[in-house]
Amino acid sequence: MAAAAAAAAAEQQSSNGPVKKSMREKAVERRNVNKEHNSNFKAGYIPIDEDRLHKTGLRGRKGNLAICVIVLLFILAVINLTITLVIWAVIRIGPNGCDSMEFHESGLLRFKQVSDMGVIHPLYKSTVGGRRNENLVITGNNQPIVFQQGTTKLSVEKNKTSITSDIGMQFFDPRTQNILFSTDYETHEFHLPSGVKSLNVQKASTERITSNATSDLNIKVDGRAVVRGNEGVFIMGKTIEFHVGGNVELKAENSIILNGTVTVSTTRLPSSSGGDPLAAGEWVRYKLCVCADGTLFKVPVTAQNMGCQVADNPCGSAR
Repeated sequence: MAAAAAAAAAEQQSSNGPVKKSMREKAVERRNVNKEHNSNFKAGYIPIDEDRLHKTGLRGRKGNLAICVIVLLFILAVINLTITLVIWAVIRIGPNGCDSMEFHESGLLRFKQVSDMGVIHPLYKSTVGGRRNENLVITGNNQPIVFQQGTTKLSVEKNKTSITSDIGMQFFDPRTQNILFSTDYETHEFHLPSGVKSLNVQKASTERITSNATSDLNIKVDGRAVVRGNEGVFIMGKTIEFHVGGNVELKAENSIILNGTVTVSTTRLPSSSGGDPLAAGEWVRYKLCVCADGTLFKVPVTAQNMGCQVADNPCGSAR
């Protein structure tokens, strides 16, 4: 209908010139055009296949990778938070700095409070010390305190203090630089520090043990004493005495030489005051005999006041 009216108006305009419309006609025409436009829902619509459109965002493998990255960052954030809390609780770092230690430009690390630590590994050179007018107290809770650098180790335990080293050790006065004790045998002999009268060790390996000319050398043990030498054992002195509670055993691959007067004290030997044990057959006794060349041999005692003259005498002639 609107099209027919438009055609009629066009014919009139073409034949008689432009035709003026009234206000009512213009309003009706405008209303019809708006009504047609409002009812046409397909105006400007073009059907498109969504599968062929370019998709935006993270999809598929990229989405999974993004989720993994986010989870990893969350784990790292939790670990960082835990480390920060531990540092804050142990070292006690606050707004005013560290509460328990000081760092100096010279590399000195000073602890200002009681510190609990396990194993400390210094990076280069290590020096442990305290304040000038205060004692340095190091305590181990039911564990030894060990200072170790390379193969040298100092262990302080409840009942003993031990020092072990494969390259030797040396103690000196830091003020005077005088050597108090050293194991450098090539430069000087082993000497006890001044004021030390005795040395208590379980095992010692040395070339020679001696005392000065005016003092005695005493070696005492609670159990068994073993003296062994790879090239022999030589015991020399003005007077040599052995006091033992058990047996004295001498072993050698080649020979045993006793050069000097040998005296055996019989004060601690068992006596036969309770009768004649030989007649009763309670034990067997031997008599120690010596040849002119120093050879020792034993002879079983079968009768009283018997000598060393036996049939198998190794000396060749009985004494």
